[in-house]
Amino acid sequence: MNRLSIVLAATAGLLAGALGYSLLNQPEPQTDAVAVRAIVEQVLSEQAALAAVSASVSPAPVETAAIDPAVLNPMIEQYLLSDPKVLQRVSSALEVTLRQEETARTETAMAEFKDRIFNAPDQIILGNPDGDVTLVEFFDYNCGYCRAALPDMAALLAEDPNLKVVLKEFPILSNESIDAARVGVLVGASDADYWDFHQALFTSRGKVDKDVALAAAQSLGLSPAELEAQMNDPTVAQTIQGSYEIAQALGITGTPTYIIGNEIIPGAIGVDELRARIADMRACGQSQCS
Repeated sequence: MNRLSIVLAATAGLLAGALGYSLLNQPEPQTDAVAVRAIVEQVLSEQAALAAVSASVSPAPVETAAIDPAVLNPMIEQYLLSDPKVLQRVSSALEVTLRQEETARTETAMAEFKDRIFNAPDQIILGNPDGDVTLVEFFDYNCGYCRAALPDMAALLAEDPNLKVVLKEFPILSNESIDAARVGVLVGASDADYWDFHQALFTSRGKVDKDVALAAAQSLGLSPAELEAQMNDPTVAQTIQGSYEIAQALGITGTPTYIIGNEIIPGAIGVDELRARIADMRACGQSQCS
């Protein structure tokens, strides 16, 4: 610290003290120019003494040799060649670390979005609304794997009276999927049987679009004209946006994707695997008992 800095620091200290007294509504101690000069001279004297002592005891700087890559790189290469399994161990350790980090992120997101995943007021519920196990599915009406997995869901709903199923419209494959999902949201909010609508779309031929969805809704007694007029309602967009937000937080990028407990299950894993997960949830409160 140079002499000017010390003077400024001493002066700032005096000003800070005066300001503190002012804020506390206390009488400010009086300090005249002579007193200030005396304080500054004392600080300078003490600083000079400390500098002298420091110079006498400070060790000499340690010189370090520069690392020459031309020397170091062959040494590293030779070490790795002498034990190639080092890379395998590093790769395995990295994989474990990344998996643990991903698990931690998923657990945090699941906790944050729990109500929106399992209890959103605008979601479609099939099976037993008060079931002891909840199975969530994110789907797209133009997803071939979702179509193939439809019998799995039908079997579970038919055989398990205590299963609650939550369906999340997640149109990610095309604009036609978005239009069909908009109609699906409206059907889900109506008194029509959504499961019949759901099956009709997944068993239809060709691409599922607005016309296919409106025709399926009409077969259930709903007005296609009224539904089409409501497709762009903000509440419809909000429901679909809610699925997008959950998917982004949980890292869901494809369909079908299931959620049971705290486990995110990508892909159509088959009815037997789903049964096993549901049974484990009942047995130990986890989708896979240890």
